[in-house]
Amino acid sequence: MTARTLNLDDSLYNYLLDVSLRETPLLRRLRDETQALPMARWQVAPEQGQFLALLVKLTGARRLLEVGTFTGYSALCMAAALPDDGSLICCDIPGEYNATARRYWQEAGLAECIDLRLAPALQTLAQLEQQGQGGCFDLIFIDADKANYPAYLESALRLLRNGGLAVFDNTLWSGRVLEENPASEDTRAIQALNRALKDDSRVDLSLLPLGDGLTLCRKK
Repeated sequence: MTARTLNLDDSLYNYLLDVSLRETPLLRRLRDETQALPMARWQVAPEQGQFLALLVKLTGARRLLEVGTFTGYSALCMAAALPDDGSLICCDIPGEYNATARRYWQEAGLAECIDLRLAPALQTLAQLEQQGQGGCFDLIFIDADKANYPAYLESALRLLRNGGLAVFDNTLWSGRVLEENPASEDTRAIQALNRALKDDSRVDLSLLPLGDGLTLCRKK
């Protein structure tokens, strides 16, 4: 028994995957293909993708928004968990990996419910607000440029319905959040987000040591 979260060594982590991961062959193929890319570290861990899918089902989410999509693994996990009338808007910038995401979504039969918008994410989020979609989203997953995390929080809170969920990835940042005077703007932004969320009365909060740190914020 322990009163704190366990540290997972390789053996225990592999056990976790062995007894709980239900990754489809298509998702595994996408993950393997992504691992061959120079930016492979951008991809979520498979257990994170499965957790996001569970959140979609637990919350009964129908309208999803993703900030930072890369090769589409997390988007595919979440879209597969949506009801038939559900939809997902993905925000990313143009890159060769966009075609990989679209190819796998098409193969999964989910391309029709995923809308990939290629532009700076803050621009896309502002457009959604201008179109009157504030308060319309059930769940927003944020895994993009870390320097804009505090700005993404504000956008997310305007776009989420009351009771909706914002999920931030990389909030433990491989331990770099412990740096006292970080040179990295990304590290400073994650530190600022984490500190601000601790006392933010607009949300209910939990930071999970899943993957590189996953923070759940429920809009009150």
